[in-house]
Amino acid sequence: QVQLVESGGGLVQAGESLKLSCAAPALTFNLYTMGWFRQAPGKEREFVAAIDRSGGSTYYADDVKSRFTISRDNAKKTVYLQANSLKPEDTAVYYCAARPGSNSDDLTKYPYWGPGTQVTVSS
Repeated sequence: QVQLVESGGGLVQAGESLKLSCAAPALTFNLYTMGWFRQAPGKEREFVAAIDRSGGSTYYADDVKSRFTISRDNAKKTVYLQANSLKPEDTAVYYCAARPGSNSDDLTKYPYWGPGTQVTVSS
């Protein structure tokens, strides 16, 4: 059973940083592209960032491109999202997801998902 588990969420003030982690111990991790998505209250889930199997290619949503960094450690089977200069509009539940293919911003192409971690940014 594939299980993804996010951690690192919390309550921060605008301008501060958080580092989210997602562990996938049961996944053949280096065969999967990993993505981060988020869902704010009353809104649809949206793409944040993705990283390919080797970590050599990354892809970001325009509104986080200069502030967030996705990375991965294949030996630890973990993907990270470093979120800097956080804004109140970044408040959402953040999900990691895995897909056996190339980078994609389409959430329907990710078959495996974690339960999410809450990020709240106060103004």
